[in-house]
Amino acid sequence: MTSAAPDSSDSRADSLPKSWDPSAVEEDLYQGWVAAGYFAADPTSDKPPYSIVLPPPNVTGSLHMGHALNHTLMDALTRRKRMQGFDVLWQPGMDHAGIATQNVVEKQLAVDGKTKEDFGRELFIDKVWDWKHASGGTIQGQMRRIGDGVDWSRDRFTMDDGLSNAVQTIFKRMFDAGLIYRAERLVNWSPELRTAISDIEVRYEDVEGELVSLRYGSLRDDEPHVIVATTRVETMLGDTAVAVHPDDARYQSMIGTTVEHPITGRAIPIIADDYVDPEFGTGAVKITPAHDPNDFEMGLRHSLPMPSIMDETARIVGTGTEFDGMDRFEARVKVRERLAAEGRVVAEKRPYLHSVGHSERSGEAIEPRLSLQWWVKVDTLAAAAGDAIRNGDTVIHPKSLEPRWFAWVDNMHDWCISRQLWWGHRIPIWYGPDGETVCVGPDETPPAGWTQDPDVLDTWFSSGLWPFSTLGWPEKTPELQKYYPTSVLFTGYDIIFFWVARMMMFGMFIAEDEQIAGPGKSGLQVPFKDVFLHGLIRDQFGKKMSKSRGNGIDPLDWVELYGADALRFTLARGAQPGSDLSIGESHASASRNFVTKLFNAVKFALMNGAVSTELPARDALTDADRWILDRLEEVRAEVDSAFDSYEFGKACEGLYHFAWDEVCDWYLELAKVQLADPERVAATRAVLGVVLDSLLRLLHPVIPFVTETLWKALTGGVSVVVAQWPTASGTAADTASAQRISDMQRLITEVRRFRSDQGLKDKQKVAARLVGVESADLVAQLDSISSLARLTTPADDFAVTASLEVRLSNATVTVELDTSGTVDLEAERRRLEKELAAAEKELVATAAKLSNEAFLAKAPDQVVDKIRARRSLAEEEVARVGARLRDMGSK
Repeated sequence: MTSAAPDSSDSRADSLPKSWDPSAVEEDLYQGWVAAGYFAADPTSDKPPYSIVLPPPNVTGSLHMGHALNHTLMDALTRRKRMQGFDVLWQPGMDHAGIATQNVVEKQLAVDGKTKEDFGRELFIDKVWDWKHASGGTIQGQMRRIGDGVDWSRDRFTMDDGLSNAVQTIFKRMFDAGLIYRAERLVNWSPELRTAISDIEVRYEDVEGELVSLRYGSLRDDEPHVIVATTRVETMLGDTAVAVHPDDARYQSMIGTTVEHPITGRAIPIIADDYVDPEFGTGAVKITPAHDPNDFEMGLRHSLPMPSIMDETARIVGTGTEFDGMDRFEARVKVRERLAAEGRVVAEKRPYLHSVGHSERSGEAIEPRLSLQWWVKVDTLAAAAGDAIRNGDTVIHPKSLEPRWFAWVDNMHDWCISRQLWWGHRIPIWYGPDGETVCVGPDETPPAGWTQDPDVLDTWFSSGLWPFSTLGWPEKTPELQKYYPTSVLFTGYDIIFFWVARMMMFGMFIAEDEQIAGPGKSGLQVPFKDVFLHGLIRDQFGKKMSKSRGNGIDPLDWVELYGADALRFTLARGAQPGSDLSIGESHASASRNFVTKLFNAVKFALMNGAVSTELPARDALTDADRWILDRLEEVRAEVDSAFDSYEFGKACEGLYHFAWDEVCDWYLELAKVQLADPERVAATRAVLGVVLDSLLRLLHPVIPFVTETLWKALTGGVSVVVAQWPTASGTAADTASAQRISDMQRLITEVRRFRSDQGLKDKQKVAARLVGVESADLVAQLDSISSLARLTTPADDFAVTASLEVRLSNATVTVELDTSGTVDLEAERRRLEKELAAAEKELVATAAKLSNEAFLAKAPDQVVDKIRARRSLAEEEVARVGARLRDMGSK
């Protein structure tokens, strides 16, 4: 605790601006933190390690609300751990984002009428690097704007030499272990980007198409034929079978026979497969193994031919028909027209709504395509990743999302890792002149005259190594030994399958590698101990934010309008493990008001000499002092528990209500009374200082800028960033003081309400006599009660014109007031009569509903309960307002 002299209050208060203007201080504060090295990790330190990797944003990306949420929570956790004495590494970096980055540069070239082929592979890659150095990394500047306390000295990029070395190393080890292989399989293909894309880069949309029923075989009803339905007529050019269910009686005689293909004239078999749903449509389906995932699996089971009928741009090729050279959508129309002219279109359903995968990057419909690609064999790796959760080596928060994890890893398909791009980690496979193949490690040289595979690796391959490649693996670095495995991974639940699963699989693969095992670490198995999964950001109406809906919010707009602290507090206050959060302008505005309230409270305290110093003995403190100190200790314990269980919303909610409702609304008001008493002023200043000192430290992880400014002014300390996190006081709570304060608060609240009912102005003082305060043990609180309830000592001619009874914990206090001359009786009577009429109307309406048997029989229980509550409240209001009118007397 840092001591500041009481007589320095004026200068300390003057060090603060007149009002809180975040835009005037945030940038300088952040630069000061970085320059001071507060965020730098030190692997030589004796402090216990705490490490988090930043999910690497795309080099092409900019900060969106999902990023802002994730970054705020990670920053809050690392700031707290730093204050608790941990050596914190929050590892920053960026992903090279193969498809997105190459697409950006290709579009720039297209402006000048150029393509990447005009430059060749090496020159094009140079241009991408030029773009990266000139324009990439916008998001890093935005991270600074919101206060991310990452160790910038350790910034990494997935295409850095060290990380590229890690990629090549693990590829070779997995290849040599038989876990990486090349095979022709069905992939998600982007005709515009001309590459395979990952599942996460495919978004599914409901689109209007048409369902066309086609007749295969003879056009004569008495000759073999079958009717199938399809939304993709053009793929029938690649049909190699028609499938029916083996138990479908309609087709028993046809199973094992053939029908003539309507266009090519080929004889295609009718096969039986349990996959076919006999209840859907005609119960017969066309099979195009090279252009449909389900058909592909059926083709494998029945050893069907798998001809590809589209090239990399999705144009029809190799069918020997007039449709060769057509775009797939043009062919869809032309094929249907020809079949219709021949009488083979039996029925058409338009429009027909169905789900179609689209490329996240280029927007066009993806094409399932049979393609020769590189794959990772995942069965053993996925099983290990599943076991790590089952065994508790890694814990998922919230536990309720574990089933989704198991559903994914227990049913994972082999992973396509090759992409037909130039920008990325090139696959380290080389081919000899006679078809030989060799995998080249980072310290190896390929044979002379051999040719390297042209494909690059899926971006998720390199980002899957992120927890250890950024620490220097495969080298045995001090960072790797100290900070691996990392402490916790923060990410959205929507990418648990893609990124988290891949990191787990790679971590499990290298688990036996002793290069990673540091002192006391043997048999490492997982890359992180905890996985915290947050939800999605939704707008104030609960709808997912997106550009297409027009409801997206740029977090930097909120930083400009409300300040970074308000943005952060809004996000953290709404964050609970695994739950989505809805936010809007009103939430950000409320957070800004909270920050302003905190600023004004501390400034008031400084102006009144508050100082964070050693507290007087407990018996020298008032009930109010002991109560607020005990509440501080309770809140500190609640906040620690919430942070430890990643319940950020709970921590923020507790701090918000303690700061606003208890410190500002009650203790500061009580302190004003105590500061006017020379015998209490020193102790009150100390309590004010200690409470605000701890409160600012507890709030710092979430709202770092305003707390830094206020804490330094209050304590004279160097920075709250490196201040000690509040710890247990060790003092037993004074329950008697707490009860007296609770009784006092109830009494003041009831008097305030009564005054309002009487039409008294807030600051208008009224003579009053309190009867029963001795029995209620509130004699010591009389000054505070009188001040906060705006009561004065009655004169000799005191005449009771109004009174109320307040039942407290152990006694009833009667408050007698002389309101004569303080109220405009006629105006007050008119107001009360209006209130009475509204209450009576509500009572009649609710009573009518509750006496309606038909309504009671149909209405849900919760609706009926709400109406009963409304009736009860109306009855109370009628009684209260009626009594007040009777007390005032009739005209």
